[in-house]
Amino acid sequence: MNEDWALYEVFIRARSGLEHKHVGSLHAADARMALEHARDTYTRRQEGVSIWVVRSSEIIASDPEEAEALFEPARDKVYRHPTFYDIPEEVKNI
Repeated sequence: MNEDWALYEVFIRARSGLEHKHVGSLHAADARMALEHARDTYTRRQEGVSIWVVRSSEIIASDPEEAEALFEPARDKVYRHPTFYDIPEEVKNI
């Protein structure tokens, strides 16, 4: 591996209608190579329908130490929480 290769995070969607899930990381020279390596590494048994690769340096994350201040304003907006909606039985994934 070349030390200049960027680190990419890999997300796989197992089936249509489901969300992408983080499955791991890999190094690659560019996004195309990262996509191909992700396919070869993480979907060997045809277990995915979609792959996302994102350069790790482009991901912005919140600091767990600041969680209270970050999430507190959302707690008073109950309409954002779907706990009072009836979900039909035929709906398997939301």
